[in-house]
Amino acid sequence: MSKFLKILTPSLAGTGLILSMAYVFADQFVVNIPSVAPLMVSAANADEAAVERVAAKPVVVAAAVGSFRLGRAALPEEIAAWNHDVSPDGTGLPAGSGSAYDGEEIFAEHCGVCHGDFAEGVDNWPKLAGGMDTLADEDPLKTVGSYWPHLSTAWDYVNRSMPFGNAQSLSNDDVYAIVAYILYSNDLVDDDFVLTNENFLDVEMPNKDGFIQDDRLTSEAHFWKAEPCMSGCKDSVEITMRATVLDVTPDEGEAEEAAAPAEEVKFEVAEAVEEDAVAEDAPAAEAVVIAAAFDADLAKSGEKVFKKCAACHQVGEGAKNKSGPQLNNIMGRALGGVDGFKYSKTMSQMGADGAVWNEATLAEFLAKPKAYVKKTKMSFSGLKKEKDIAAVTEYLKSVSQ
Repeated sequence: MSKFLKILTPSLAGTGLILSMAYVFADQFVVNIPSVAPLMVSAANADEAAVERVAAKPVVVAAAVGSFRLGRAALPEEIAAWNHDVSPDGTGLPAGSGSAYDGEEIFAEHCGVCHGDFAEGVDNWPKLAGGMDTLADEDPLKTVGSYWPHLSTAWDYVNRSMPFGNAQSLSNDDVYAIVAYILYSNDLVDDDFVLTNENFLDVEMPNKDGFIQDDRLTSEAHFWKAEPCMSGCKDSVEITMRATVLDVTPDEGEAEEAAAPAEEVKFEVAEAVEEDAVAEDAPAAEAVVIAAAFDADLAKSGEKVFKKCAACHQVGEGAKNKSGPQLNNIMGRALGGVDGFKYSKTMSQMGADGAVWNEATLAEFLAKPKAYVKKTKMSFSGLKKEKDIAAVTEYLKSVSQ
C-alpha cells in the first residue's frame, strides 16, 4: 500500500464515522427528543469507546420509508375546531336558533357598519338584500335573496368569516339570528320568524333552480388544450367599455338636470275639499301659496339624500317594489297602501286605522322609523339631520304629482 493510501484510509474512515453518528443522532432526535441524550463525537477527540457505542447503535432505515417521522395525528377536538363547513343538505349544521327580531340588533351591532342597518350595503360593501327579479338585467343586483341558491352558504360564510376583523366570534345562536334577519330583509320570512337547525331546510331560496352543473372541465377544455397564442394575437388593442358599473369612472360631460320651476309642480292635497265648499270668488293667491310651498332647490338636495334609500325604494317612471315599496305618490297615501307589497303587520294596521303619509308623519318616521312604526320591516335607523329629513320629504313631494 502506498504512503498516500495509508494516509487517505484513516481520513475516509473518520469521515464515514462522523456521517454515521450524525445520521443516528438526527434520527433519534426527531423521533423521541426526551429519551435521547445527544452524543457529540468529533474526529479530533473520538476515542474507541465512543466509536463502539455509535457502531453498536442500530440504524433503522426501513422504518423511515414513506414517512418523515414528524408531528402526530390530529386529535378529534383539533379537527372539530377547523371543521366548520355546512353543506346544502344541512350536514355540519349545529344545534341552535335565532329570531329575525333579535337578529336585527345583532346585525346592527356587528354587520351594519359595512352592510347597512337593513342590509342595503354601505359605499362599495356588498348589499345583502334586494335585487329581486334583476338577474336578467344588464346590471343585476346579486344578493342573498336574489341570487344565492342555498341558505347554507349564508350560514356557513357568516359563521366562518364574519364579522370582518373578528371572525368566528359569534355564537351559533347569533349566526342563526343574523341569517334570519337577512332573510327578513329580503322579504322571505315574517318579522316573527325563528330560524333553527330543525326548520333550516324548510327555507326555500328564490334562486334555488338558477344554477347548472359546472361542466367546464369538458365543455371548455378546448381553451387550455389548444396551443396558446403568444404573439400577434390581435391586430389592435383598444378600450371598448368604461367601468361605470364599478362606480370608478367619473361622469364626464353629463348635462345638469334642470330644476323644475316651482309654479309647474303639482301634487295632490291629502284631504279632498268638496266643490260646493269653495267660494266662486276665492282669491287666486291661495293657489299660488300651494305652489310656492314646494321648494325645488330643497327637493334637489333631497334627491341626493334619497340615495341612502334607493337600495330598497324606487321612484319615478317605471318604479316598482323592491325590498321596500315604490314611493311614487306617497303624499296623502295611507300607510301600507301599495298594492302587492308585503308590509309589517303594524304598518298595515296603522293604514287601516286611517294614518296617511304627509309632512308630519314622514318627518317622524324618517327620524326614527322603529319608534314611529313598531316592528317595521324597514330597519334603517333614521336620518340624523333635520335638514336631510326636510329635503327628502320635499323630494318625495316632487314624485307625488
